[in-house]
Amino acid sequence: MASLSSQMSIVALVFLVLFMGNSSAQLSSNFYSKSCPNLFQTVQSAVKSAIAKETRMGASLLRLFFHDCFVNGCDGSILLDDTSSSKGEKTAGPNFRSARGYEVVDKIKAAVEKVCPGVVSCADVLAITARDSVTILGGPNWTVKLGRRDAKTASQGAANTSIPTPKSSLSALTSRYSALGLSSKDLVALSGAHTIGLARCTTFRNRIYTETNIDSSFAQTRQKKCPNSSSGDDKLAPLDLQSPTAFDNSYFKNLVNKKGLLHSDQVLFNGGSTDSIVKKYSNSQSTFASDFAAAMIRMGDISPLTGSNGEIRKNCRKRN
Repeated sequence: MASLSSQMSIVALVFLVLFMGNSSAQLSSNFYSKSCPNLFQTVQSAVKSAIAKETRMGASLLRLFFHDCFVNGCDGSILLDDTSSSKGEKTAGPNFRSARGYEVVDKIKAAVEKVCPGVVSCADVLAITARDSVTILGGPNWTVKLGRRDAKTASQGAANTSIPTPKSSLSALTSRYSALGLSSKDLVALSGAHTIGLARCTTFRNRIYTETNIDSSFAQTRQKKCPNSSSGDDKLAPLDLQSPTAFDNSYFKNLVNKKGLLHSDQVLFNGGSTDSIVKKYSNSQSTFASDFAAAMIRMGDISPLTGSNGEIRKNCRKRN
């Protein structure tokens, strides 16, 4: 007969397993199948329209989902405007004058509100929008799990400390992803989101002027449009030199050739523990696509608000 202490240990273990699986278990792909049957069609149409007007918007919308999930979970908090009493995430260092697409999210949310008012959270709109942005630009598709509710508060402080910076080391990146339940493979796969989009000069200036693990001709090309002074902070360059508007595996080929634009990109292939993963993705677009889709689902599971927690915001910029 098991001792009392061992029985208690088993009970504690069962509780821990249930607790760890609880948040994501409450999300489901058919959460709105009855309450908002036209949800996916409505979001996709709006995202297609936005990307048709500006291809870069696909990368911007995807980035919003990343920056939302990394700060207290995927709860739509990044969409909240500052108020007189609180500073939100939009004006935090990693987002200020950098994160964009809020107006597009407003339009998507408004379109959703027309077909099913007060039903779909802003957090879920972001999750679907991220997936559609990727697929429209040629990337993989995946089943989005839904049922998140929206945060009533945002945290500028948490955004400043939780979102990895372009200067992050491999150990810092690995540690941050691990704290969120994401593996080194997830880190590399999700970093592949930089196969689309643009970066501001201020985020890569130090790399192109001072780092040595960089292709010299690539550095010189970037220096021509990014002066070694703050006067060019907002000048833009493609994160993926080869195919900046196509969601493919060129990003990883660039890393192998020392043409990663950000320091935090190139550290993934710089004689460290993730080199083999980068090499694998550079040789197989299908492997990257599959792993990226799986990692996006895992990222979407980070600390969602469900049940009676949070709210369903009518306007993503402010609490009800």
